[in-house]
Amino acid sequence: MDSQTSQSSQASPSPHTFQVDLRGLVDLLSHHLYSSPKVYLRELLQNAVDAITARRADQPDAPAKVRLFAQDGTLRVEDSGVGLTEADVHTLLATIGRSSKRADGLQEGLQEVRSDFLGQFGIGLLACFVVAEQIRVVSRSARTPEAAPVEWTASDDGSYTVRTLPHEARPEPGTTVHLTARAGAGEWLTPERVLTLARDFGALLPYDVRVDDEAVTDLPAPWDRPYPSPATRRVALARHCHDLFGFTPLDSIELNVPVAGIRGVAYVLPSAVSPATRATHRVHLKGMLLTERAEQLLPDWAFFVRCVLDTDSLRPTASRESLYEDETLAAVREALGEKIRSWLTGLAAGDPERLAAFLSVHHLGVKSLARHDKDMLRTMLPWLPFETTDGQLSLEEFAQRHPVVHFTRTVEEYRQVAPIASAQGVGVVNGGYTYDGDLVEALPSVRPGTVVAELDTDTVTAHLDAVDPADELALSGFLAAARATLDPLGCDVVLRAFRPLSVPALHLDDRSARHEQARAEAEARADDLWAGILGSLRGSAPRARLVLNHLNPLIRRISSLGDSELIGTATESLYGQALLMAQRPLRPADSALLNRSFMGLLEWATNGEEDR
Repeated sequence: MDSQTSQSSQASPSPHTFQVDLRGLVDLLSHHLYSSPKVYLRELLQNAVDAITARRADQPDAPAKVRLFAQDGTLRVEDSGVGLTEADVHTLLATIGRSSKRADGLQEGLQEVRSDFLGQFGIGLLACFVVAEQIRVVSRSARTPEAAPVEWTASDDGSYTVRTLPHEARPEPGTTVHLTARAGAGEWLTPERVLTLARDFGALLPYDVRVDDEAVTDLPAPWDRPYPSPATRRVALARHCHDLFGFTPLDSIELNVPVAGIRGVAYVLPSAVSPATRATHRVHLKGMLLTERAEQLLPDWAFFVRCVLDTDSLRPTASRESLYEDETLAAVREALGEKIRSWLTGLAAGDPERLAAFLSVHHLGVKSLARHDKDMLRTMLPWLPFETTDGQLSLEEFAQRHPVVHFTRTVEEYRQVAPIASAQGVGVVNGGYTYDGDLVEALPSVRPGTVVAELDTDTVTAHLDAVDPADELALSGFLAAARATLDPLGCDVVLRAFRPLSVPALHLDDRSARHEQARAEAEARADDLWAGILGSLRGSAPRARLVLNHLNPLIRRISSLGDSELIGTATESLYGQALLMAQRPLRPADSALLNRSFMGLLEWATNGEEDR
């Protein structure tokens, strides 16, 4: 027994064949692989076009026709392709995962035209079960003309039958596919829907495709047609864009990359979009529409265009509804980005009016590109707009006006200092918007000799005029009371003379001061352990400053008050007003201070009226 058991355990196990549940596979296709049942028509067109391509490899003069006829929940698709014998039917149509492109019998002699096939994944007619309960195929081989026509009939339960037919059943080589709609799917086989889908998928196919005598193909593609003039071409492409995408473009950009077999056009959006918006593009593969939602086709910075193109080099995914991310796609993405970059450069050199119109809408996209491309930054330097204390200017013009290009990191910091800095003759660029700060810092790399400096509170304060020491000494009591009032809020008080005279006080801080303030607040709320840890993090960052304007009449009147409590209330009011002017978010302590100072001033004014 032991010997027999040993021999049995060493024997090779018998192979088994996977059993496929066709109903389950159809459900998988319709709910997980394909985004919509409409892809069934693409599969039918694809099989027909591939069959014609295969036949023409042997017979270059063979007819190239595809005809579709839809009526009463049925669809008939006829092609003049290579056709099938009975052996081919058993080998190809009854085996899941195999296609005629991979069959040895039909592959012989076709390696040189392999790139002309649309299909890459042998799903074939199986996708038609998404909308059909029965598929019937009648085919006659062009390679074996003496073979009888063959009929293959399959149901969605996984069963099929094969039989040969008389020669008159299919006099000419080719294949006819008959679909019978499943319950609830009849709308997908109506003449109107079939025509719409056929035109959507097959408008650029190289063969004669018709639905009930209605032409489907529309060649040459709009971007390949000859036009009398560039202006005529722009108008025609604008009309094509409107029909395809629903908008009239600012401009169109030719996308011609012969080495990658790409022809197409990019349309510039007429309105601004967020850089976070995922741009979607239409991609045709060898004339067949692959997807309307290709997202990875262009560099991220080119979010201001929508593309439509045809290619024969990019790989589709298994569902043939998107592009496979590989080295080829990466190279194509770079090449298409270079086309858009060259278009921008050409506008800058020869059509400044169109460039200005484009930048007024899409400057953010160009700034995104220029941030990583020094050549583009150098080209766009005279054109890209920035918010500055001198108005909307390019960095080139601003740098010509100011020996030092100061900038702020945030919009809030810019709003604090812009009015004051402008009055003092200090030029400041608002670097708080997306990409602007990075571009200002990169300015010296493309404009040698330019001095760029981040604006901080010390720089601003240094440009404000100092008050005469005797005057400041005379106001020492007032300043001491004001400093005592704001010290708990982490804010110092300084006295300066600056313009405009209408500004009584200026609140200045920077990121370091705000971080220190946040740390101090957290330390005050924390328990002993965390308070100790936060206390150890205390830095030497400067505190915020309330700069009082000695030239302002209100400050002069307040500084002459003798009541320290009233000085404190007035100082709190000035502090709150300066925060509001800077459009800074208010902390709870700031809001409480504003309320307290407002009520205090009302009470003082009321008491003063009664006394009078």
